[in-house]
Amino acid sequence: MIKNDTRVIAIANQKGGVGKTTTAINLGTALAACGKRVLIIDLDPQGNASTGLGVPRAQRGKGSYQLVFGEIDVRTDATASSVPGLSLIPSSVDLSGAEIELVNAERREYRLREALRQTPSGFDYVLIDCPPALGLLTLNALVAADSVLVPLQCEFYALEGLSHLLRTVERVRRAFNNNLDVQGVVLTMFDKRNNLSDLVAQDVRSHFGTKVYETVIPRNVRVSEAPSHGKPVLLYDLQCSGSQAYVHLASEVLRRERRLSA
Repeated sequence: MIKNDTRVIAIANQKGGVGKTTTAINLGTALAACGKRVLIIDLDPQGNASTGLGVPRAQRGKGSYQLVFGEIDVRTDATASSVPGLSLIPSSVDLSGAEIELVNAERREYRLREALRQTPSGFDYVLIDCPPALGLLTLNALVAADSVLVPLQCEFYALEGLSHLLRTVERVRRAFNNNLDVQGVVLTMFDKRNNLSDLVAQDVRSHFGTKVYETVIPRNVRVSEAPSHGKPVLLYDLQCSGSQAYVHLASEVLRRERRLSA
């Protein structure tokens, strides 16, 4: 929704532990490796995207809280990461109180969109790592975004949660952002040894068809280890199955983006 060529993608799921932050970090890294200028906004008070990109809490300073409240500029205040072409607006300790402060704020649903619209950003893609809840921070991300990317864990209740999220996206589109679209659904933590993963994948694909990416993200120990080293898995172990899956996912995202702009 920025008034330039920047594309804003909210990475959202109201359920925690589905690979949302891991997807934000590693998709952003893969897009940067393709020569795109990428900004990740860590909008989750837990700050896991900031940790996963190697930014210690003591060094975060001003971040997404200040961005939501119009106190910083993405051009001058984004933090460069260890990944060439990938920058970060980190989460800060103040963000945990933002939900309460936004309740009575003027134009509370539009704060992030207005902050991103103020100046040309210099980025090709802005990825917003949303909190695992459908509160005012996630609503701000959806109002600011061009599209939503949904990571979905291969588990029994996946379809129920996805249906609820998509209904929310539709409400946001009608009320606040009529350009909002679902970029796609990515199946995460796929375990090929587990019949349930196959059943869930088949179920989701039968309901949502081509909205589901062909790429699935496998359950992979190297993906789990990488955040403790403050690195995306593509830097930690490029050859592992998790890294290769995110490279393929980035290719799919870019193909869909080209179709949208055609």
